[in-house]
Amino acid sequence: MNINNILVIVDPTAATHPAVDKAALLAAKLHARLELYVCDTRATRESRLSAANAVVDVRALLQTMAGPLRERGIDVTTEAEFGDPLVEKLVQRTRDTSADLVVKDTHHHSLARRTFLTNTDWELIRACPVPLLLTRSAQWAKTPKIVAAVDPGHTNDKPALLDQRILEQGRYLAQHLGGELHVLHAYIPVSVIAAAVSREPPTALSVSPQDLKQEQEEKVREVAQLAGRFGVEAGRIHVQLGGPAQVLPQAARELHADVMVMGALSRRGLKRAFIGSTAEDVLEQLGCDALVVKPVDFSAALQGLCP
Repeated sequence: MNINNILVIVDPTAATHPAVDKAALLAAKLHARLELYVCDTRATRESRLSAANAVVDVRALLQTMAGPLRERGIDVTTEAEFGDPLVEKLVQRTRDTSADLVVKDTHHHSLARRTFLTNTDWELIRACPVPLLLTRSAQWAKTPKIVAAVDPGHTNDKPALLDQRILEQGRYLAQHLGGELHVLHAYIPVSVIAAAVSREPPTALSVSPQDLKQEQEEKVREVAQLAGRFGVEAGRIHVQLGGPAQVLPQAARELHADVMVMGALSRRGLKRAFIGSTAEDVLEQLGCDALVVKPVDFSAALQGLCP
């Protein structure tokens, strides 16, 4: 994985832009080119015009943001386009600029308590052909913790190489940011699942401690073998019992994660990635940034999404 071109999606209606700050940090560390991009839709224009003291000239806004970055020696370009629909414009810009990474803020302007992703975020997760970094307001630690969420058993039909891509990109970020790479796997024991779906009366069902211990040991071996190929030491490998929707957000908090690296699925014949309800629950509860990566065949699976 090499990141040479970073596309930052700038929201002209937002008061702060953590995506710009984090993308600039990455660009400086990776010696990458940065583009600050605004797609000015009818909705964003109406929002700015209705707000007091709003900045209407988005090109001037981008130049103001780019100036200090250029003074730091970062190669920055800016671009503003007008049109709808928003997501198709964003995906097309990603392709036109040969971006290797897209960075976007996740925030709401009206209800500060709401931390879940916007519809545009979900559409980008499903349609963006390259890795997508969704950022929140919290700054990264000096030694950031990058947590790669893997599923070596592929219980959710994930492509066999997706875990490898997750780890590759997690390691890449950790190395260039001077951070730590952790590997996390959450699972529900097969024996528990079998008991839950069994038609036998509940009194006849039992899951022995020996079965649970054996499966735990097997999961640890699987994850350790996978993580070992990427130089992750045993102390940074975490295998936890429970559903991903509960375990991953909680583990991110306990580990003080700065970025959670996760995978998104594609399906042949569909124009969007498939994001299941579990992944949606994880992302909505996740308190840190999320880097969403795709299988190797993702772009081919999405041919025809944009004109």
